[in-house]
Amino acid sequence: MRDIHIDKVVVHMGVGESGEKLVKAENIMKTITHQTPIRSVAKMTQPAFSIRKGAPIGCKVTLRGKPAEDFIKTALTIVNKTVFESQFDKSGNFSFGVEEHTDFPGMSYDPQIGIFGMDINVVLDRNGIRIARRKMQQKKLPEKQRVKKEDAIAYLRKEYAVEVR
Repeated sequence: MRDIHIDKVVVHMGVGESGEKLVKAENIMKTITHQTPIRSVAKMTQPAFSIRKGAPIGCKVTLRGKPAEDFIKTALTIVNKTVFESQFDKSGNFSFGVEEHTDFPGMSYDPQIGIFGMDINVVLDRNGIRIARRKMQQKKLPEKQRVKKEDAIAYLRKEYAVEVR
């Protein structure tokens, strides 16, 4: 019951504009994750960047189970298995970025496409989290079932041989 595991991995690629650039980013995301991305929209208008509220400006994919674990292994290898302690939140979740999509296996640079970076967010949890998420008889998650920052760091060091600075 106390084992930590990956609940989900959210991969987000923000391009800042819609159109051809966003379509290229969606195609790259589909190639890397083998899933269809959904578009993310702007929450507010930013006249300085010519972005209006509701305009599509990025894409994201949520991975769970075995695909999430495989993706994390690849992504951590790309960042040299190094994560900073400041990238963890108090709930044990962590985020990091990959600067170039061309670092992934099977991807190469194409001048017609360009280079896209992505943000990777990892949510960790323990078995028993269902009591806090279910509709009927929902209860507060006990303190011992919560994943803390220290637990998440120990999990990454043990399972993925990640160096946390």
